[in-house]
Amino acid sequence: MQELSNIKTRKITLGTKEWADSNVNCYIGCSNNCRYCYAKNMAIRFKRKTEDTWKYMEPNQKNIDKKYGKRRGRVMFPTSHDITSESLEGCLTVLKKLIDADNNVLITTKPKLNCVMEICDLTEKVKNFIQFRFTITSMNDKILKFWEPGAPLFKERFESLKYAYRRGFKTSISIEPFLDKDPLPLIKILLPYVTESIWIGKMNYIKANDIPSNFRKDYNSIREVNSKNNLKAIIEKLHIFPKSLIHLKDSIENYLSH
Repeated sequence: MQELSNIKTRKITLGTKEWADSNVNCYIGCSNNCRYCYAKNMAIRFKRKTEDTWKYMEPNQKNIDKKYGKRRGRVMFPTSHDITSESLEGCLTVLKKLIDADNNVLITTKPKLNCVMEICDLTEKVKNFIQFRFTITSMNDKILKFWEPGAPLFKERFESLKYAYRRGFKTSISIEPFLDKDPLPLIKILLPYVTESIWIGKMNYIKANDIPSNFRKDYNSIREVNSKNNLKAIIEKLHIFPKSLIHLKDSIENYLSH
């Protein structure tokens, strides 16, 4: 098996700290309504939202209205919700404030093309301070519809990547969680439009109880996708890519080291 050290490694960190020094959010809930979402699970656990209300995005007006100063390092925006048609206006307001304060911003999104176009127009003159990190987890729309029911399908995400790339923005990819058993075909398709890096991560939350009988096949399949044997098989193939390009999320390294 290819050693983990052959893939670019980092000091072990947790959560968003792998990508940025701080983060900003301005909505509660997310219309993507991904089944594996950590923010959703925490919101339900602490009774900020319910299973039924999570998909309705509520503006956090305090965070939209507040002033933002210059922060140390890179700012990740957003982390617990997405930039969608519902949240676009508030997100653009916050993004402009972050940029006006000379922050370097990592924009993370399962991209909708109209939102990406608006962001590119807003940040055209300061694109050196912006990097997109588009979450594209599968080419299979059937899989995407199950795990990320409210998010854009593959074609729109791919078109968004190409659009930002052609506008001259820095682009990177998050394949987290990877939903195909073998993510390499996806990597090869996305690679020509990536200027920075591609990150691969496993699904960290897989529901174990109260799974409807018609969903059990999907959950059994994703457990196989996330198995140690499959992760090792994927890593074995990654040697064909430059070491500086492919990053394994710490969730994979931690899982395989135990």
